[in-house]
Amino acid sequence: MELPADLPTGLAETIEPLVRRVLAGNPSAFTYTGTQTYVVGNGSDVAVIDPGPADPDHIAAILATVGSAKIAAIMCTHTHRDHSPAAAPLKQRTGAPIIGCAPLTLSDDGPRSDEAFDTSYAPDRVLSDGESVSGDGWTLQAVATPGHTSNHLCLALVETGALFTGDHVMGWSTSVISPPDGDMAAYMASLAKLQERSDRVYYPAHGPAVENPAQLVRGMMGHRKQRERQVLRQLESGPQTIPDMVPQMYKGLDQRLFGAAGRSVLAHLIDLENRRLVARDGDAWRLLAAA
Repeated sequence: MELPADLPTGLAETIEPLVRRVLAGNPSAFTYTGTQTYVVGNGSDVAVIDPGPADPDHIAAILATVGSAKIAAIMCTHTHRDHSPAAAPLKQRTGAPIIGCAPLTLSDDGPRSDEAFDTSYAPDRVLSDGESVSGDGWTLQAVATPGHTSNHLCLALVETGALFTGDHVMGWSTSVISPPDGDMAAYMASLAKLQERSDRVYYPAHGPAVENPAQLVRGMMGHRKQRERQVLRQLESGPQTIPDMVPQMYKGLDQRLFGAAGRSVLAHLIDLENRRLVARDGDAWRLLAAA
C-alpha cells in the first residue's frame, strides 16, 4: 500500500474552526495513513473523539493539542484497537470521563482486515441514539450506526453540520463487515439512515474528509448491492463454498487477502440466508428456489 507523503503525524491540524485533527503513527493496510483523533472545541473545554492506540507519543500529541483546556469527554465511535485503547490512559492523565459507544469484546474467529476488539475499554457513560454531550460552544450528538460493529456510533457536531463517521463511512475504502459481530443488514440500514440526514461533511477516522457525503453514501450502497448480485450469480451454477467464490468475485486480489474477503462474502451470505434467498449445506451455500 502506497501512502501519501509528508503526513503530519502527531501535529494538530485545524480543519474547521471547531475541529482539530491529530494523526496517530499507526499506518497499515486497514488504517490507511493511521487513526485520526479529533479534538472538538476551542474554548474552555473540548471533546476528544477516537483517541486511538495507546501510544505514548500519540497521547502526548493529543494533550499538546488540548493545551490548557479541560477535556470534557473522551468519545469513542467503536472499540477496535486502533480507536479506543488510548481512552484509559488519557482518562488517567486528565480525569476526563469516557463517553460514547457501548463496551464490546469478541475473540477473533477468522481472517481479519481490520483490528481486533479492545478489551480495556470501560466507558463512564454510554450514549444511545440521539443523546448528546455539550461543552463550550459545541454539541456532539450520537447517531447509532451498527454494521461495521454492533456498537458503532457516529457523532454529529450540531453547530457546523459535520459528522464524525469512525469506520462506518470512509472516503479511501469501504468498511469491513466481518461476522459474527459485523452485520450486513444492519450496515445497509445504517447507510440508509445517513442518507436521510443532511450532514455537510464527514470526518472519518481514516483517510480524507468526505466533502460529498450524500453522493458517497449512494455509491457505497450501490457497491454493496452489486456484491450481493455477484454472490447470487456465483450460486446460479450450483452450490459453492466461500473459498470457491472469492477468487471469482475478487479477480486480481492478492491471495493473502482472500481470507479477509471471504468474511465480507460470509456477511452477504448470512444476510441472504436471513432473507430466505440462500441456504447452507455444511460449508457450501446454494440458492433457494425463490432467489
